[in-house]
Amino acid sequence: MMKCPFCSHPESKVVDSRPADEGSSIRRRRECLECHKRFTTYETVESLPLVVIKRDGSRQAFDKAKLLGSMLKACEKRSVSVSTLERLADEIEQTLQNEMEREIPSTEIGELVMDKLKDVDEVSYVRFASVYRQFKDISTFMSELNKLLQEK
Repeated sequence: MMKCPFCSHPESKVVDSRPADEGSSIRRRRECLECHKRFTTYETVESLPLVVIKRDGSRQAFDKAKLLGSMLKACEKRSVSVSTLERLADEIEQTLQNEMEREIPSTEIGELVMDKLKDVDEVSYVRFASVYRQFKDISTFMSELNKLLQEK
């Protein structure tokens, strides 16, 4: 039941429906059964909020913009397009939503980012890994590079 924004009548009929926002929502044209004025509503899938459990045990809401920012930083001065990184961020968010866990450790998110970056740009992958895995010295850096070389 959708209340009319003009007369507040509780009943309306759907006149037209079509996909909106590239299929992520539905746009509906409605007509009030009382005053016969038309109005538009949008229907979207309700997504439950994701909470990230940080390394120190604190919790904060998942922020796709923050995820994208960290990937942009790792890909700075590389030939990776922003649209590619946005697609990766969308894929990571979708993976997390599909797991049905509402609380996700930041380590799991970091691993997902590294898996995605490894296929897109190896230098960006190593940059991200060096910050994410907190490389302490050149030997830990070299061991990560060696792992990457062995996978090839």
